[in-house]
Amino acid sequence: MSQTAFVTGGSGFLGQHLIRQLVAGGVAVRALARSDAAATAARDAGATPVAAELTDRASLEAALAGPVDVLFHTAADTNRWTPNNARQTEVNVGGARALVDAALATGARFFVHTSSVSSYSHLVDEELSEDVPRRGGESWINYERTKYLAEEVVRDGMARGLAAAIVQPAHIFGPGDTRNWAKLVQLVDQGKLPGAPPGSGAFADVREVARAEIEAWRRRRAGETYLLGGEHASFVELIAKIGAQLGRRTPKRATPAFVLRAYARVLDLASRITRREPEITPEGAMFTCHHLAVDSSKAVRELDYGITPLDRLLADTIESLRRAGMLGAAHGNRNERTGDAAR
Repeated sequence: MSQTAFVTGGSGFLGQHLIRQLVAGGVAVRALARSDAAATAARDAGATPVAAELTDRASLEAALAGPVDVLFHTAADTNRWTPNNARQTEVNVGGARALVDAALATGARFFVHTSSVSSYSHLVDEELSEDVPRRGGESWINYERTKYLAEEVVRDGMARGLAAAIVQPAHIFGPGDTRNWAKLVQLVDQGKLPGAPPGSGAFADVREVARAEIEAWRRRRAGETYLLGGEHASFVELIAKIGAQLGRRTPKRATPAFVLRAYARVLDLASRITRREPEITPEGAMFTCHHLAVDSSKAVRELDYGITPLDRLLADTIESLRRAGMLGAAHGNRNERTGDAAR
């Protein structure tokens, strides 16, 4: 008998990979679609689009009608600008609450929640493992706070009988990215990168993140949380690797953290007058100044999670951007607009 999955965020970077892997494995997929563009993306990936509003429990219950073997929640608002915080809280926390309630009401058999390493917060300086206390609830950064609170909503659902697992990816790279870390690659390609941030990160392969989510369901890892990291590197090292593959020069040293933070504060003050989101916000500056280290050994051990070497991951990402016509001097002159980078 065919199994059925329901996916939120199916038009997104991770959601697209998740749908394709599920369909390739013989799973029938329904995907939440809030727009015509999202519905088209869902169909192109092999899913059946279903109209619903993430923050509306009634519409979600209607969308989940019929047997659902697993619900993958990947949708999130990754905003990094204070004026948009209210909407972000509504989507990330209110959406998780509505979805958990709908899953319990309709009898969804399993729930996989895509959270983030941000639920631990930049306030944690040590290497992350699943037993490190999460401090997102204390953070002044709304994204960190909402990712923490959304996890609490899911844990409350577990206490009410929801079979669920939580995954916490780090920085996600891979083919198919056109908005997230693609911005950084494009800036390097165009020779317009203003400097290198002083922080560091753990770089996960989107294909492995999607596969780990499916394994968490197939192996019925209810009640478990999994950190999904990758090869560690400073942002200076990451940018140098991108530059080497593109044949572009890159900064040799990082911009001092105090300079980056001060610049972000100035831009933020100006944005309150222009009402336009600045190229870097205080929140964004904090993320890129933070040193992130992630222990993925639990996911490797229990989900067969794979760590893709960073050079290969970047090569696959860059090749995908080339195929999409998003790299090259001609493209840089035609279109300098890129999306937000987020983890």
